[in-house]
Amino acid sequence: MKIENIKPEGYVMKGVYTPAKKIDLGDNYLIFVSGVQAPAGDVNEVATEDIKEQTELVFQEISDILKEAGATLDDVVKAVIYLKDISDFEIVSPIRAKYFKNSMPVSTMVEVGGFVRKGSKIEIEVTAFISK
Repeated sequence: MKIENIKPEGYVMKGVYTPAKKIDLGDNYLIFVSGVQAPAGDVNEVATEDIKEQTELVFQEISDILKEAGATLDDVVKAVIYLKDISDFEIVSPIRAKYFKNSMPVSTMVEVGGFVRKGSKIEIEVTAFISK
């Protein structure tokens, strides 16, 4: 079994991890994408405090990571969404529905106490499955 680290060009990481792992299953690939928070370059904070803007930025970054792995948001089979404030569900849910309208992945959404990036209100991790 071959496992490939996926990192889009210019992707800035804080810590020791990889943005995604692409696992060769023979006829298919399984792709695990690390939790993504709204990007802010090499600083440990987010680019915006707005939950709607953060959510859009997170989905764009996930899309970029999946593209590097040869996949799209339509290939996502599982999504886990962490929210700082569960009342943001009403804002995040329609955005989530827009990006996952074709894949309709199994999902979990939970409220958490905090995130690594200062000001972050959301983090999303996904798993995708594609054929060769």
